[in-house]
Amino acid sequence: MGCACMKQRPDHEEMVLLAAQTCFEVSDVKALHELFKKLSSSMVDDGLISKEEFQLGLFRNSKKQSLLADRIFNLFDSKHGGMIEFGEFIRSFSIFHPDAPQEEKIAFTFQLYKSRKTGFIEHEEVKEMVFAFLNESDLILSDDLVEAIIDKTFREADTKGDGKIDPEEWNEFVSRNPSTLTNMTIPYLKDIGTSFPSFVLRSEPEDDINNLG
Repeated sequence: MGCACMKQRPDHEEMVLLAAQTCFEVSDVKALHELFKKLSSSMVDDGLISKEEFQLGLFRNSKKQSLLADRIFNLFDSKHGGMIEFGEFIRSFSIFHPDAPQEEKIAFTFQLYKSRKTGFIEHEEVKEMVFAFLNESDLILSDDLVEAIIDKTFREADTKGDGKIDPEEWNEFVSRNPSTLTNMTIPYLKDIGTSFPSFVLRSEPEDDINNLG
């Protein structure tokens, strides 16, 4: 379940470097380090965020299986080490900053929805993810309505008509439908030095579903 050794606290030089690589100021990185410490010690105080700690932060439940949490965790865990390090945490969170480039947000959402097998966004995987999310959130929508939302998205996005959405098609779709990125911006990250956040990456469940269409 991760490295047995304790991760050293990042020094000022590392925080300055992370600030230079992201949308954050050094003071923001320091504030986020306090959040990182809280998350990484919620189950095991080892200076790393495990998948269980990540789910505890997202859903207040470390035992609940969550396809959405798994996908987001894997994107934060950019080194694929099975744990989230502080640098990964900061760089990933920066994508949700109001000043982050739109192309970074588009790329993140593509990675979130794409099939791990083919590298494209495919109908069945998106459907699986949406239904899993509905089960987790206890939001009740009819299967027909969910299918209609997904079908509409694919009709609009799959301009090549090959039954899948590639990065270019996704970019064009999001550019035409900017509301798709609504949940990719966390406003308080703009002023995190003075407003300490709670670890919630998503807004209301119904908003997430509606933003697919």
